[in-house]
This record gives sequence, C-alpha cells and structure tokens, in this order.
Amino acid sequence: MYAVIGAGPMGLATARNLKKYNIPFTGFEIHSDVGGLWDINSPTSTMYESAHLISSKRMTEFNEFPMPDDVATYPHHRQMAKYFRDYAKHFDLYQHYEFSTEVLSVQRKGDLWQVTTRKDGNDTVRDFEGVLIANGTLHEPNIISLPGDFSGELMHAAQYKSADIFRDKRVLIVGCGNSGADIAVDAVHQAASVDMSVRRGYYFLPKFLLGKPVDALGGKLKMPRALKQRLDALLIRTVMGKPSDYGLPDPDYRMYESHPVINSLVLHHLGHGDIRPRPDIRNVEGNTVTFTDGSQADYDLILTATGYKLHYPFIDHKQLNWSAGDAPSLYLNAMHPDLDNLFVMGMVEATGLGWEGRNEQAEMVALYIRQLKDGKPSAQNLRRIKKQKAGKRLDGGYNYLALERMAYYVSKDEYRAAVLANIAALRSDLEPLPDSRVLAS
Repeated sequence: MYAVIGAGPMGLATARNLKKYNIPFTGFEIHSDVGGLWDINSPTSTMYESAHLISSKRMTEFNEFPMPDDVATYPHHRQMAKYFRDYAKHFDLYQHYEFSTEVLSVQRKGDLWQVTTRKDGNDTVRDFEGVLIANGTLHEPNIISLPGDFSGELMHAAQYKSADIFRDKRVLIVGCGNSGADIAVDAVHQAASVDMSVRRGYYFLPKFLLGKPVDALGGKLKMPRALKQRLDALLIRTVMGKPSDYGLPDPDYRMYESHPVINSLVLHHLGHGDIRPRPDIRNVEGNTVTFTDGSQADYDLILTATGYKLHYPFIDHKQLNWSAGDAPSLYLNAMHPDLDNLFVMGMVEATGLGWEGRNEQAEMVALYIRQLKDGKPSAQNLRRIKKQKAGKRLDGGYNYLALERMAYYVSKDEYRAAVLANIAALRSDLEPLPDSRVLAS
C-alpha cells in the first residue's frame, strides 16, 4: 500500500495513475473535498474570488478528461474546482481518499515509511510501502521583510480573497507576478489609490492575441530556442509595447527565462493612471514609504505579492535529497536518486506544460513502481538512470533567472521528451493487467 499526500490536480493525477496500474494506495487530504488550491474553501488554498486560470483550458486540461465546451477559455476558479471534482468522480478516486486528514509526519522505518495523520483531533500511525508527496507548490507564502516599520495593514497575496479589503484605502502592491497583476487590477475598482512597486522587469502577454488564446499560438511551428525567444519578444513588443512605455522597468533577460505575466488589463490600467508604477522600496516609516528614486507616498495597506516557496513540513529535508538550494535534487523533479519508494509529485513548472505534462510525470512514476514490483528490466534500467541524472536540470538551453521560484523550472519540450521516453521504455516489458484501461491514452 502506498500513501498519496494531497488531492489537488497533481494528487488526483497521481491517484488516477496508481489506480490505472493496479497499485493499491490511500490518499490523504487536509480539506473535506478534492481540488487543492482550486477549492477556495480549503484551509491551504491561496485562491481569491476573481482568480481565473492563466493558461487556456485546451492547453491545460488532462487529455483523457477534456473540459466541457461551455467552460470559458480561461475558466473561473469555481469552474476549475468543479472540473477536479468531476475528474475524481469519473475515475472513482473519492473512495481512495481520507478527507479532513492532516499529514503530521513521514519518517523512514526500515524499508517502509511511517505516516502519522490527524483527523478530528485523533492521531493515527500507519506503515506504507512508499509515499508520493503531492501537496502543491503554491500554498506557503514567501514572506519578505520591509525595510522599516509599517503602521498600516500588511498582508501577503496568500491571504487575499476579495477586493472589498481595498475599499477607500491607499494601496501599495509589492511585486508584479501573475497574482500581483490580478490583485492590482482588482484593487483599482475599490481603492482610493493603487501603486505598484516593481524592482525588475517582466514580459507582459495578453490573454488573447488575434482572437486566440495567446498560449495556443505558434505551438505547431517548431523553431530553434534562440530564434523563438527573439521572434516572440518582437511580436509582444509590437502588440503591447515595452514595459517602460507604461513606467515599468524593461526585463534585462530574454523571453521565457522567467515566467511571463499573462494579463490583459494591468498595462491598460497603468496606461490610464489607475495604477501608479513605483520602483523598489528603500524605507518604511509609519504610513510613509520611501522608494529608491527618492519619491514618497503614504499607504493604508501594503500587499506583498512575493510568491511562494516549496513546503514539505512533515518530512525531513534530507530525506528528499534536499541539502542545499531552493529545491530537492531529484531526477525529473520527481524521483529520488537512491530511494525507490519516495516521490515528489508536481514539483515542476514550465511554460505550457499544463496538467497533461504533470499527468505524464505521474504515469512515469506509477509505471516505475509497477515494473519495479514485477522485477522488470525496464525498471532496473530507470533505477540506474535516476541515480546518475538526479539534479540535472532540463532547461533546454534557457538561462533561467536565479530565483527561488525558478529552481524547479524546466523546458517543456525537453522535459516531456524525457518523461515520455521513460514511459515508452517502461511499457516495453509491461505485462497485461486485469484493468483494460491500462494502456489507454
């Protein structure tokens, strides 16, 4: 019996693939239902009322479970929560989960893993053959320290739920990633004023271009990486202009070397003066913020949209092969080099990877477990490979920024090619299983 931690998109994909290959498992979810991040009612969700998917549905959905045609191109989070509930029902995953159950600890016990959980105040200790960690990457806020003491309200984007909190306040948003841009746009309609402090440049992409979702354009035309970076940057500059045209710093790196901001409205509001751009913060005293250009302004509320960090509080970092750096050192961001029964699922980001790319990761891991149990040569070969190549970054030649959130970023094409090659090799000596759906695409 294996343990799956989490019932968000990655946990569900993991559960589906374990079931597909007839690997017994029990899932643990801290909330009362599936959906993870996408269920705004979950205690670990960082969702906010206005949130929508930032990639289009056809580029994001699971191939074997498409989203309905009547769902918007960029679905609202409540549509996404329903999608994951429907996915869990379709593949009959609910029966495998224990809900409202928190995982307190995961510890080695010989060749097994001892998992301690808590439900309704009662602790339970069980032993499992292996553990697959899929508790998500976007729920532990990266809290920064302001240079000084702020006497107003200070909060992180993880705490944000509704624009009502901005009503008639002087607001400063710190950071302009996708959440920061969304929240700044929300604030425009409620706040007395909205400023945005940005210390480095971003590439801004509209959600639609030429009437199509921007992430669906050009996917079939393969071109060298450097050429694609230049041409895509030129196209976006032609359509949107430069960030400096709106008072923001221009990026000092090539396109796709950091995650772009997908937002059609933030530049619009900057151009209309609804959002005022500001540089980095130099000092904070009382309600007054001094910026690096010497300008000052007073604020009632500062919201830091400074991202998230990996968080696996129930297991010793050393067990994850995580002794240095901002992420565990694993093969394909999932497989431990030395342990065959511990996996970190979904610790991967890539432009355009979608949930299908993560589903492929889950299938590779489930197949590995299946083939290892059956003593197949394909699994023994992958065991050697993962030991040799753990920590090797599949960056596709992109010079990713040295940021904490980019520590587990990969090139979609190179990553998927490696995962699919492993799946093909593992399937080569797969024995037929009673479940007729095993080799379904």
